[in-house]
Amino acid sequence: MNAVRTPDGQMFSDPGNDAAVMAAWERFLDGGARPSDALRGLIDGSWQRCQQHNVDPDKRRAPPPVGESTLASLKQRHDELLQASAPVMACARDFLAETGTVMALADTSSTILTMEGDNPTLGSAESIHLLPGVAWSERICGTNAIGTALAVGQPVQIHSAEHYCAGIKRWTCSATVIRHPQDGEILGVVDVSGLSETYSRQSLALVVTTASRIESRLTMLEMERRYRLLEAALPYWSGGTDGIVLFDRRGYPIKANENAQAAIAAFGADLDLAAPRRIPALALEGEGQPLPAWLRPEWRVPVTSRGERLGTLVVVPLPRLGRARAAEPVRDLAVEPVVQGLRATDLPAGFASIVTVDPGLCEALRKADQLARSRVPVLLLGETGVGKEEFAQGIHRASPFRDGPYVALNCGGLSRELLASELFGYVDGAFTGARKGGLVGKIEAANGGTLFLDELGEMPLDLQPHLLRVLEQGEIYRLGENVPRKVNFRLIAATHRDLRQEVAAGRFRMDFYYRVAVTSIRIPSLRDRSGDVRLLAAHFVELFRERHGLGPRRFDEALLAALEAHAWPGNVRELRNVIESMVLMSDGEDLGIDALPLELVEAGAGRMGGGAMSAPTAAVCRIADGEADLIRRAIAATNGNLTKAARELDIAKSTLYQKVRQYGLESEISRVRSA
Repeated sequence: MNAVRTPDGQMFSDPGNDAAVMAAWERFLDGGARPSDALRGLIDGSWQRCQQHNVDPDKRRAPPPVGESTLASLKQRHDELLQASAPVMACARDFLAETGTVMALADTSSTILTMEGDNPTLGSAESIHLLPGVAWSERICGTNAIGTALAVGQPVQIHSAEHYCAGIKRWTCSATVIRHPQDGEILGVVDVSGLSETYSRQSLALVVTTASRIESRLTMLEMERRYRLLEAALPYWSGGTDGIVLFDRRGYPIKANENAQAAIAAFGADLDLAAPRRIPALALEGEGQPLPAWLRPEWRVPVTSRGERLGTLVVVPLPRLGRARAAEPVRDLAVEPVVQGLRATDLPAGFASIVTVDPGLCEALRKADQLARSRVPVLLLGETGVGKEEFAQGIHRASPFRDGPYVALNCGGLSRELLASELFGYVDGAFTGARKGGLVGKIEAANGGTLFLDELGEMPLDLQPHLLRVLEQGEIYRLGENVPRKVNFRLIAATHRDLRQEVAAGRFRMDFYYRVAVTSIRIPSLRDRSGDVRLLAAHFVELFRERHGLGPRRFDEALLAALEAHAWPGNVRELRNVIESMVLMSDGEDLGIDALPLELVEAGAGRMGGGAMSAPTAAVCRIADGEADLIRRAIAATNGNLTKAARELDIAKSTLYQKVRQYGLESEISRVRSA
């Protein structure tokens, strides 16, 4: 917490001005005007409030402390604050010994909860009831550091004559408020007090530093509590079409599934996890408060762990956005074949390039369209090749960041050092071989737009906290740089791994997982998308025929049936590559089953007992052989330009490099380039 100056710019008391302040106080009580330079604006404002509250200026001390049982109840209510401050207050016990000062921790009603410090001073403090269980608000005790800090919400220093009540004018004190790290709510106040002769400007710095340390511990405790809550709620996230939102103990939403935004919108409300709004009635202490009009009591599910209530799950039914009934045609998200090519019609904005008639994929598109309008991170789940980047680009086009850049990076196949420099960039001279002038990293390049991180599950464990900090703080440090750069972007991540299993195995950080998986969308594999193989085949035939300047190409029924029978472990990417290969290798307009790549022939024969697919036989024993041959042809077609080859194969360049090494094709590149 940074010290905040008072409105008139005077942060500190001035002991040399004590006599003038005392004279001003006497004139103030007599109703006379004060000298313009005698009082700080902070003190004048406080005295005005004291007079309005009819505080007795002759009061000698604060009221007596509350009973032990009442104080114990107060401490139990503020257990979180006391737990966070305990080690800090313990340090104060040693640090303030023999300084003539004491440190007090009070709640938002100005009631002191605990005190530490110099023992003789603790004894002197009893004379004015500066004790645990005593309320030191301005309304009760007049101008004092505890009550005035809570009244103005900033650091204050009150010295001697500046106090409003006569009995306290022998004291000097400094205090500041303690705020919750999540939303800045004031939780209490920390104060250092002593007799007037112990005055020091440093006491104000001490309370500000102490409050900051307590707030840091509150942050740590809040994160630990949140991880426990998220872990306890994990069983609720699988399956179902209802919208699910998880609220923490203070009534803030911290996680939602892919249906939540649409479900809540159906009841006339909205949900934005990037700027969450608190619902007091869902706080653990908010029982009995009225719920928002859209939220029904029966939707609430308490989340507990080991008998402790950690938060609340709200399960909102999704009546209009469930999976399409099998008997009903999918009209709103269907794609219709056109004589000259295939076009998507009535798809959500930004997703018109996706070809499908499958209800499962249509539902995923609908969810993506709903989530696109928010600013929260989205995690795309699905096997390799299902079209996660198509979804990412569609979300970007339909999002509030649509006018900003779209920057993609594949986290797989890169060394830790290379991935770090690609993500964060570096400054000139950051390391040996660094580019002159430095490099703008992908995060910085995505400022104002969308950053898509593919294969997020491959990110090294020690890099994850650095990216987490970027997401939490909105700033990055280039490698070799000490000055942060502000960034504002929307993160979309994708993985084919089960990140929950990766977390359990210790290969993925739990805190990072919960930050990037605020919402998630599972994209179905091609083998689960009924009817899409024919549709995609027709689409890719036209695409590659036009791209390569070829005449018409038509697939006969036997070939289409064979394509539908294949399991497509590589999903849409594999189908795309197979179709391009057949189009390029064909001589005539009509393509039959003999046009199938040999690896598909053998795979089909293996599944169907041998003769279901009649085609020329060959000694192709593995799908990998077909993949290597396809890469070899792409290298030849691009004269060894791996950037173009990767683009033609629709894979990341880093993946292509990995495949080239895997299949030993380095000599093939050299041969093509030298030809």
